[in-house]
Amino acid sequence: VSQSRYFSNTPSQTKGRLNTSPFTSTTMEQNLSIVREAVTTFTPSKVLQCDLPKIASSQNAYDIVKNFYDETMNYVEQFSVILLNRNNRVLGVKVVSLGGVSGTIADPKVIFCSAISALASAIIVVHNHPSGNLTPSESDNHLTKKLVNGGTLLDIRVLDHLIITEDGYYSYADSETL
Repeated sequence: VSQSRYFSNTPSQTKGRLNTSPFTSTTMEQNLSIVREAVTTFTPSKVLQCDLPKIASSQNAYDIVKNFYDETMNYVEQFSVILLNRNNRVLGVKVVSLGGVSGTIADPKVIFCSAISALASAIIVVHNHPSGNLTPSESDNHLTKKLVNGGTLLDIRVLDHLIITEDGYYSYADSETL
C-alpha cells in the first residue's frame, strides 16, 4: 500500500476525517474521543538517597535481584531490570517479563520505558536460566548488544547483563563481553 493512500493532501479527502486508513470513514472527533492517555508511573522512594543500596560489583547486583525471584526460578524464565541513579544506587527493580521453561521475551522498548520513567541513569539487566546453565545463548548476546546500543542513544548506561541461577551467576561485565 503506498503512503499516499494513508496521507493525502487532498482537502476533500481529509476534511473532517482522521485520514490514517483508507478503510475507515470515522470522523476525527470520534477517533479523538477514544484516544487514551498513556500513563507510565514510577513512585520514588521516601528513603534518603544515601540509604539506598549501592551496586559496586556484579555480586552486589546478584544479591539484590535474587530476592525478586521466587521458587519458580528453576521452572520459568524471568527478565528483570535494576534501575540505578548516577551514583549506582538502586532506584528499583522491575520485572519486565515472565516466560516459559526455555525463554522469555525481553522487549528493549519496555526495558527502556521503565528506565526512563524512573529517570534512571544506568541499568543492569538480569534473567535466569531455569536449566541451571550459566552460558549465554546467541539470543542473550544479541539482546545485550541491542540494549547497550539503545542505552547509548538514550544516555542510559547498561552496566551489566547477569544470567542467574540459584547457585550463581554469569556477568557480561566481569567477562568483558558487554
